[in-house]
Amino acid sequence: MRPGFVLEVDERTPPLLVHRGDSFGLERFPLGSRVVYPPEALPGLPDVRAAITQALEHPLDSEPLRVLLRPGMRLTIAFDDISLPLPPMRTPDIRQQVIEQVLELAAAAGVDDVELVVANALHRRMTGPEIRRIVGDRVYRSFWPQALTNHDAEDRANLVHLGLTDEGEDVEINKRAGTSDLLVYVNVNLVSMDGGWKSTAIGLASYASLRHHHNTKTMRHSRSFMDHKASALHSSAWRMGRLLQEHVPVFQIETTLNNQAFPTSYAFLTKREWEWSPRDQAMFWTLKNGLDRAPGRLRRKALSDLVADYEVTSVQAGAVEPVHELTIANVHRQQLVEVGGQTDVLVFGLPYLCPYNVNSSVMNPVLAMCLGLGYFFNMYRGQPLVRKGGALILYHPVQNAFDQLHHPSYVDFFEEVLAESTDPAIIEERFEKQYATDPWYTHLYRTSHAYHGVHPFYMWYWGAHALEHLGDVVWVGGDRKAVQRMGFRSASTLGDALSMVSGSVGTSPTITYQHNPPHSIADVR
Repeated sequence: MRPGFVLEVDERTPPLLVHRGDSFGLERFPLGSRVVYPPEALPGLPDVRAAITQALEHPLDSEPLRVLLRPGMRLTIAFDDISLPLPPMRTPDIRQQVIEQVLELAAAAGVDDVELVVANALHRRMTGPEIRRIVGDRVYRSFWPQALTNHDAEDRANLVHLGLTDEGEDVEINKRAGTSDLLVYVNVNLVSMDGGWKSTAIGLASYASLRHHHNTKTMRHSRSFMDHKASALHSSAWRMGRLLQEHVPVFQIETTLNNQAFPTSYAFLTKREWEWSPRDQAMFWTLKNGLDRAPGRLRRKALSDLVADYEVTSVQAGAVEPVHELTIANVHRQQLVEVGGQTDVLVFGLPYLCPYNVNSSVMNPVLAMCLGLGYFFNMYRGQPLVRKGGALILYHPVQNAFDQLHHPSYVDFFEEVLAESTDPAIIEERFEKQYATDPWYTHLYRTSHAYHGVHPFYMWYWGAHALEHLGDVVWVGGDRKAVQRMGFRSASTLGDALSMVSGSVGTSPTITYQHNPPHSIADVR
């Protein structure tokens, strides 16, 4: 395994792979540009089952799980939803492997009141087959649908208000979880933004709780989502989690994955370009030509069928906070890349997938904005990779298209709300409550597979820090009208984009291309 690598482009540097939504291409960057490559994949654990057993038997700041289990208790097992990992991992999913061991211990202890809850917060309800893929056939057949359910953040009869934090934040969560004798949370950490109290206190929460930290003020003050100690979002989740723990003991199980984010047959997607073998080059052109020629629906279907060859790199269990500290250390071990100083222009290629369009027909413009300005921009530690007032250039088609099943409120948000303003604070003040309480959006969230009516607002807020920090945002290949609706500009080529941002960064800017996926966190010194 080699650590992350920072390359300076010279005459010998080949064209570099750049993701462009549901396709990708090769791009020649100007001489002197800096390229940040993610570290190569860490080796996986030699025996995942044994690692899980070890974590449950020797947890951090907690008695072993088997000691916490007793006959007659109410046990709830909550787990991360379909938004993680990306792409989906090959089965058996690590959540299945953990949940099966937890259930074996519960059965041995005589626990017969057990329920499982998908911690989907305001995300869409997962379908039966989607849940089956995560938990496996045995668990699915034993518990679905009576004792294996999606969390419903709008089911007033099945929510419980636990009180207010010291900062006046409501803590309202899934009633079954909040009134259990033990809550076991099973997490998979893809990036350091995941996990800890953010998973437990947010994944099982209602809008009344989520509004306290999923807002413009919190997002603007979360100067690095990848640094959980410096994030206002994580601070709020920590306060809520502490209050939750006063009502129900929480046993946290967190896992981490390596950087094998694509199938082995597509290994060129995770290699450095000058190391591509003839076979890698042939695979690149075969896949690219096939995607470019296929109709949009077939192109997206081919990509959504990809599963990653992730390997599990760690399992830790016990009290939430020490578990999460060790989890973050393992994520950093895989993803941190030391980078010397900021840049004038930061470039990303955005892939076809984000946490909120899994099994959807398309990534809509609002999700593309969230992926680029909310997530990829914040893949840093210390300070942003791009300087204050610098420019962000993103590759993505930004199609004016929406999945009507999953994202109905996104359509109206894009057409109506963004037509009035693109300022997150104004949007929040004028429109959020209307969408959050709209009966039709709520009905679709509860009975269909739609994201909550307020969800597109949260996606826009994720970009609040970047919008405040950046002087310019340009989308290469983006649909011009869709990009303009969001308040940005589009360009046909990288050269055109650099010309367009020259007013804010000059005609000879420093340029950094952060080459992902797989993920990397720029440790900016």
